[in-house]
Amino acid sequence: VYLETYGCQMNVNDTEIAWTILQRNGYARTKELDEADVVLLVTCSVREKAEQAIWNRLRHLKVLKARRQQARAPLRIGILGCMAERLKEEILHREKLVDIVAGPDAYRDLPRLLAVAESGQQAANVLLSLDETYADILPVQTSAGGTTAFVSIMRGCDNMCTYCIVPFTRGRERSRPIASILQEVRMLSDQGVKEVTLLGQNVNSYRDLSEVQFQSVAAPGLSRGFSTIYKAKPGGLRFAHLLDQVSRIDPEMRIRFTSPHPKDFPDEASVLQLIRERHNICKQLHLPAQSGSTRVLEAMRRGYTREAYLDLVHHVRDSVPGVSLSSDFIAGFCGETEEDHQQTMSLLREVRYNVGFLFAYSMRQKTRAYHRLQDDVPADVKKRRLEELIAAFREEAARVNAALVGQDQLVLVEGPSKRSASELCGRNDGNIKVIFPDAELEDAVDCGAPGRAQPGDYVVVKVTSASSQTLRGVPLCRTTLSRAAVC
Repeated sequence: VYLETYGCQMNVNDTEIAWTILQRNGYARTKELDEADVVLLVTCSVREKAEQAIWNRLRHLKVLKARRQQARAPLRIGILGCMAERLKEEILHREKLVDIVAGPDAYRDLPRLLAVAESGQQAANVLLSLDETYADILPVQTSAGGTTAFVSIMRGCDNMCTYCIVPFTRGRERSRPIASILQEVRMLSDQGVKEVTLLGQNVNSYRDLSEVQFQSVAAPGLSRGFSTIYKAKPGGLRFAHLLDQVSRIDPEMRIRFTSPHPKDFPDEASVLQLIRERHNICKQLHLPAQSGSTRVLEAMRRGYTREAYLDLVHHVRDSVPGVSLSSDFIAGFCGETEEDHQQTMSLLREVRYNVGFLFAYSMRQKTRAYHRLQDDVPADVKKRRLEELIAAFREEAARVNAALVGQDQLVLVEGPSKRSASELCGRNDGNIKVIFPDAELEDAVDCGAPGRAQPGDYVVVKVTSASSQTLRGVPLCRTTLSRAAVC
């Protein structure tokens, strides 16, 4: 089987879940497309461009499939994930190329679907589940040479933002039992993984109801000035408890999480307190804003005003000094005026994010916007506004990063730089890429002979230059996460 992943980090995680299930059923994995008997594409539906990439890829695979049928057993092609959920009928009937279609909650069914495809029939399962979390799969989900890993803690989303297809392709929120998450993180620690990112569409609304004693907990409050279209649910162990337990497993393992929703940082700030106090929880937060205009935010059903969002940003920065912030923005949402756009520009400049994910709005069928709103911002205006947002973001990020020049940063080495074999690449606590020469280094802990840094090592790097996306510096020494925290 050959697996190809498109889209978000959840899809990276889903790829490994699908692979683990197939491996248990006797499949081998290849990295060479020409060797494959089965090609599975794990797909994204968040934007039209993501879906178009899949249709383009299928055209290429059509040629490969036709060639294969003349040579040996036919090549089987499968579409997995969000696009399978959204476009099942179209995928199955368009050129009759695809053999299997499996939605995000149907990966356990892959062996059966592939067996049906072997008989020459098309097979599909896009049923969404209210309880599937793949808690027992425990995939080995690694990237960056085995240094980092993603761990899914929940699936689906209940927020129903008007622009978003996720509730319709991934279903309702359900949280994975804490015991299985801790088991997976321990396993990754034993394998030498040095950074784990806890994944979910809305991680800070995590709610584990797997044990009776968790059921009586009161519903949490929302952040000040925030609202939601659904009633907060009582019961369950919350995200702060999970984060506390995960961070205790390995003091040398960095912990990140994404994506939280701004509304779910309640006033008691227990999550923010943990980030401040634990040396291995990264001082980095993703706070998706989507727009800087209160009017547009209301049309998006985000549940907050510009003012409430900025109040939260100030609260986060007061609670976690030096925190690195990232965000998502949509250019050209339904009804967005030039004044709305300028408010988003000013929010970008006021907050000064370290990392940004910015996209032009893409209308999705099934969403509330599709049924209730008009996609009335012309494509050329969306493109121009997006370019202006990107330019403003990069300008501010360059200023933020320039302030780090002359400072020492603790970098987790991921491997060689893509552009130069004589340089190493890693990320600092704020998740910013840092590049530095691959040189002999003293070890601050072990006073043995100098050696070169390896993937998974922590290296202190003095920053000498910065751009909007990258820091460059001089390596000073190898160290440990615990020692660096003490220093």
